[in-house]
Amino acid sequence: MFNEHYNIPLIHVDAADMFINALEAKLIRKQNAKPSVKLFIDVFEEEAKKLGGAEFLAQGTLYPDVIESVSFTGGPSVTIKSHHNVGGLPERMNMQLVEPLRELFKDEVRVLGRELDCLINL
Repeated sequence: MFNEHYNIPLIHVDAADMFINALEAKLIRKQNAKPSVKLFIDVFEEEAKKLGGAEFLAQGTLYPDVIESVSFTGGPSVTIKSHHNVGGLPERMNMQLVEPLRELFKDEVRVLGRELDCLINL
C-alpha cells in the first residue's frame, strides 16, 4: 500500500526469531520476560545503516499502550504494563518518531483501516 499508493518506500523487517530467542534466553535465566527495547532499537539501527540512515521511525503505538505505560500528562499514575513503543527514542538516534495512531483506541483504528481500504480500492 505504501509503495503503490503513496510512493513511500516502507521497509518491513521480520525480526520475530530474534525476539523469541531473546525471550527464551531470559526465561531460561528466570529474568523478566519483557522483550528488550534495546533489541528493538538495535534491529532498527541495523536496517537503517543498510540504507545509509533514516530520518523517521514509524510505529503503531495505540492510545491504550500509552495509558497503560505512562501518565499522558506526566502525573503520578501507576504503570499497568510497559510497552516497548512508549517513551520515545534514545537521543543518539537523532530522528523523528511518527505515531499516527497514538491517540486512537483499537476500535477507532479498525474504523480507520476499513476507511483506508475503501479509498484504496476506489
